[in-house]
Amino acid sequence: MSLAVTQVVELLDAVAADSEDDAVEAFERLTAQLPAGRAAELVSRLRDLRSLLTRWRRRGQELSALFSSARELAELRDTDALLHRLVERAHALMGTDVTYLSEFHEDVDELRVRSTLGTVAPSFRDLRVPPGMGLASKVVRTRCPQWTPVYQANDSIPHEQEIDTAVAAEGLVSMLGVPLVAGDRVLGVLFAANRSKHEFTPDEIALLSAFADHAAVVLQTTRLLEQARAAAQEAERANSVLASNVTAMERASAVHEDLTAVVLRGGSAEGVAETLGKALERRVVILDRDLVPVAHEPAEAGVRYSAADGGLDPAVREAIDASRLSGRCVFVGDDPPRPEVAVAVVAGETFLGAVVVGYGDLELREVEQRTIERAAQIAALVAVKQEAIAAAEDRVRGELVADVLRGDQHRWEELLLRARAREVRLEDLRSVVVVGVSADGRRTATEAMRRSVPGGLVGERDGLLVLLAPGEDSVSVARAAWNALSAAHRGSVLVVAGPPAGSMQELGQCFESARRCVEVVRKLNTSAGVVDSRAYEPYMAMFGAGGKDLSGFIDSTIGPVLRWDAERRTELFQTLCAFVDSYASPSRTARVLHVHINTVNQRLERIGALLGSTWREPESLFRISVAARLHALASASEG
Repeated sequence: MSLAVTQVVELLDAVAADSEDDAVEAFERLTAQLPAGRAAELVSRLRDLRSLLTRWRRRGQELSALFSSARELAELRDTDALLHRLVERAHALMGTDVTYLSEFHEDVDELRVRSTLGTVAPSFRDLRVPPGMGLASKVVRTRCPQWTPVYQANDSIPHEQEIDTAVAAEGLVSMLGVPLVAGDRVLGVLFAANRSKHEFTPDEIALLSAFADHAAVVLQTTRLLEQARAAAQEAERANSVLASNVTAMERASAVHEDLTAVVLRGGSAEGVAETLGKALERRVVILDRDLVPVAHEPAEAGVRYSAADGGLDPAVREAIDASRLSGRCVFVGDDPPRPEVAVAVVAGETFLGAVVVGYGDLELREVEQRTIERAAQIAALVAVKQEAIAAAEDRVRGELVADVLRGDQHRWEELLLRARAREVRLEDLRSVVVVGVSADGRRTATEAMRRSVPGGLVGERDGLLVLLAPGEDSVSVARAAWNALSAAHRGSVLVVAGPPAGSMQELGQCFESARRCVEVVRKLNTSAGVVDSRAYEPYMAMFGAGGKDLSGFIDSTIGPVLRWDAERRTELFQTLCAFVDSYASPSRTARVLHVHINTVNQRLERIGALLGSTWREPESLFRISVAARLHALASASEG
């Protein structure tokens, strides 16, 4: 018995039906008219055909999903959104309860869940799988799909408490994990899991692996794009730095040319400060070897480099000292108005000053710091050049002063011409001022004296500085010189005004009087201040005569006291001098000598026994006082 065409069509419709129950009902109804053996064979073949058709239909859905994913890969925009779409499609086609993707982080060697679907436990979405633990680590290690029908019962999986807790909280039983591979690197793992026992088929493994390959492409592309973006940003930063460095180098080159031009033009520290300040758009101050400002840019630089007491700010001084050792710029480490950076001006081992630079908008990077250091070197060249010129000029002027003081009448015309070349009218010089100052301070003192009196000559003679100035009021000239020296020189300064000269030929005699007065004043323990030599003429007359008459006067007046001290090593002469200087008061003498008044009285009694009972009378005491002072002066001169 056979089936009609209409019945065959109904059977084919049953094969293609979506409902399995409808297909079974159609099979039973239509095959009931056939013999039992032939009916069973037909049903078997129809079911095989239906299974094949279902499998092809499913394969079509899978291919459609994969093609859709491939199209989305070509339009990659949002990585997280695309990965979630892949997880959604895998979840729909696999038909599992939970599908999720974990990304592998090589820097910490752990897997982190990135996208999930079907999860209910919040803790699972934040799950991190440490190295070597769980099914995911096994997938990463083997680079092959791994699955288990019952996760908790699988002893081949390295279990970890936190992972097991998260899996149990989600209720997962069976799990399939496939690797996301790009080249020789594992980028992550794609999981499909059920809350019941399930044996995963090869088709399911292959399907999930296909989605994993797409996810690997997404992650790899994203990482490459991130690397390319980072490389582009780095290149942009490098180009920016390069452009900035080129600009800085060009600016530094221009500044160097300008600074070199300052030297070639015979410029000064002001030119260096002006050039550097305009180039850096900052305030600049240049200090000399005594850390006194010699140049500002602008004129009122507004950089506070001094302390409240007028001295140099400790932070600035510390930076300058550090720069002397390193030869580099040193940051002061404070805010305005203090300078930002300081660099020492040195020539070899010689300290010549410092350059301090204030704050500004232009950042002081390596090139700018080298520019400041180059400016300090140029400032050193300028200072050395100026000092060389000043030394040569001082030598010439000193020789002129020495020749004038010798008073060689045959050379007056020559001396007049030499003085006029220095813009000095020799015939107008009438005042002689002698200055006693230490050797290390003579250069500073020379500059100060030259500025104090216009039209004068400054030189060195017999270890003293000599100022020859116009005008006959030598005391006023001496005071002006002392004021200038006190401002420039830190030590004590003794300035002696010689007697006015009637003509330029008498300048040498006036100098001799002033020189002898310096010796006398120093022996009188006076080492600072302004002294008029005419006030010490009596001492110079007595001391200057010298000879046997002076020695005889001293011996006849206080000789017994001197011999007593020499024979017995006593201090009667010292007591006598203190007694005379203390207005003949024993109590004052005791305080000066730091001894008891009884000791003074005993010594005075001994002096009276040696010099006579009338030694305290006014006339005798005057002669004794003069003799004691002259002997003290003579002893100091011999010493």
